[in-house]
Amino acid sequence: MEILSILETLEDLVEKTVSVPFTGKCLVDKEEILEIVKELRLKLPDDIKQAKWVKEERQRILLDAQKEANNMLKDAEGKIASMVDEHEITKKAYEQANEIVAAAQKNAREIRLGTKEYADNILSKVEEILSDTLAVIKTNREELK
Repeated sequence: MEILSILETLEDLVEKTVSVPFTGKCLVDKEEILEIVKELRLKLPDDIKQAKWVKEERQRILLDAQKEANNMLKDAEGKIASMVDEHEITKKAYEQANEIVAAAQKNAREIRLGTKEYADNILSKVEEILSDTLAVIKTNREELK
């Protein structure tokens, strides 16, 4: 992510600054720090857009999985209706229909869980990055005071 690169640049800048003796503080180039902060501000919306896209994509995948499960159920119902003529065929059709329904429900459940976990992981990473960024900015602001 570009934000991490920008933060590393900011960190390098702070580490290379001249320390003021006996204070633990350092002198930084105000313009250079402000330029880096400006660049961070410009990059943050992209990460937020990406998180929003992940959320929307997750929802789309869940809807697609539900549609697929419904289609599989309709297909199973159609097969059952066409095999009603003979008892053994009917029995096998019910068994197959139940297997198809169970498989469709299992697939939908797995897809739903997988997309939730994927979206949660992405959002967690974005949250961590934003938290780290905010902590660095707070620290830098405190040092500037």
